[in-house]
Amino acid sequence: MEKIIANLNQGKVSPCYLLYGDEEYLIAESVDRIIDKLVPETDRDFSLFFLDGEDAETEDLLKLIETPSLLGNRKVVVVKNSAFFSSRHNTADIIQKIISNIDDHPDKAAKYFHVFLKISGMSLEDLQNNGWKKISDEQWREILEGGNGGQELEKWLPRILEIYDNTVFKTRAPEGGEDDAERIMMLATATGNCVIFTTPLVDKRKKLFKMIAESGAAVYCGKLSSAAAQKDNLIKEAQHLLQKYGKKMSPAAWTELGKKTGWDLRRSLAELEKLIFFTGEREIIEQNDVLELVGKTKEDSVFDLTSALGQKNIAAALSALKALLEQGMHPLMILTMLARELRLLIQAGILLDKKILPPCKTNAEYGWFQKNVYPLIADRKEKSNITADLIFSQHPFVIYNAWKNCGNFSLSKLTDLLHDLLEIDLALKSSGADPRILLEKFLVCACAAYDGKKTLNQ
Repeated sequence: MEKIIANLNQGKVSPCYLLYGDEEYLIAESVDRIIDKLVPETDRDFSLFFLDGEDAETEDLLKLIETPSLLGNRKVVVVKNSAFFSSRHNTADIIQKIISNIDDHPDKAAKYFHVFLKISGMSLEDLQNNGWKKISDEQWREILEGGNGGQELEKWLPRILEIYDNTVFKTRAPEGGEDDAERIMMLATATGNCVIFTTPLVDKRKKLFKMIAESGAAVYCGKLSSAAAQKDNLIKEAQHLLQKYGKKMSPAAWTELGKKTGWDLRRSLAELEKLIFFTGEREIIEQNDVLELVGKTKEDSVFDLTSALGQKNIAAALSALKALLEQGMHPLMILTMLARELRLLIQAGILLDKKILPPCKTNAEYGWFQKNVYPLIADRKEKSNITADLIFSQHPFVIYNAWKNCGNFSLSKLTDLLHDLLEIDLALKSSGADPRILLEKFLVCACAAYDGKKTLNQ
């Protein structure tokens, strides 16, 4: 991105830019930086246009590029969530995105499933009501381009269909062929206008991607592989934002913001923007500012709920459930989060039983866990079996909580609780039962002080 900005400072403008990946904040920030260099703020009503890539037709974009600006200067068109860069060839990547997000970020998984439907040529009606079971194995192999997701369809497809059914992704996809790629690039070059594309996924074999990448105008905006790199990247982006407004943060404020946001880039920077305006003329953002302004969100309440479940804290669990329902979270989404927590506890318990992990200590500090226990997890990642895949892919703090709390339950109790969640799921879909009452009863049962069987700590 810095190379693009340096070129723009020298007056070197590409006809097209592409910002792709799953870090939406980084993409939005990069788009803003390019726009700042290309279009003066006073000209934006007549020279800056936005298209939704999920709705717009190819001809809409070509018409915008071809039509000169009313001011006679360069016109910039931003195409958000473009479908020009996806194809059947990256279906396997999209399926992997669905599977990896389905537990922690179901809304994001639904978005990727929407892309899957568009590029596979399948309709929702083809898959609903167990219609997916009528599709032959050979057809699935062709649809999934040999991707591994087809081997476990029964595990992820019914779940994503259920999640997708509760979202709103009913828009049309643009029909962008390879000839359109040349038309877009040639027209933008000829007119001196500029197109900025954003998209979560790309097939790098697509002609338009190659054309943009060869000009050095394609930027990957994805999550970094390690927690340390992710934190460093956040600090770098945050410093850029603070400098823009002449602000600084105290070390305690940094720590408090990280605790509340988990160092997630998008959420952290969104909260930082609020803090910048909240503190007005004051230069330093302090810890108390973070405590006062960064309030409880759905993510906080989800964490409160799953933590209370693991600790068998009935009062805290019921309070967190109430907060989530009042914030508008769908009961089925809450069921998904509870099921994920139970699976993490089960997997931590299995690792404990196999003596891969040392006995859990309820009073162990997170720092001690990182130094003495987490390295054992890291060493075993390459050797993980199917039952441990989920827990090995989690942030160390999530694993820490599962390790610390799994001793509060017997494995048979956790299995029974998963079965209870399945019955609640069926009840919510087949009857007029009150979701709140069903979930409250479940939490009271799950947090019972004694489950009548030997726990892992005994």
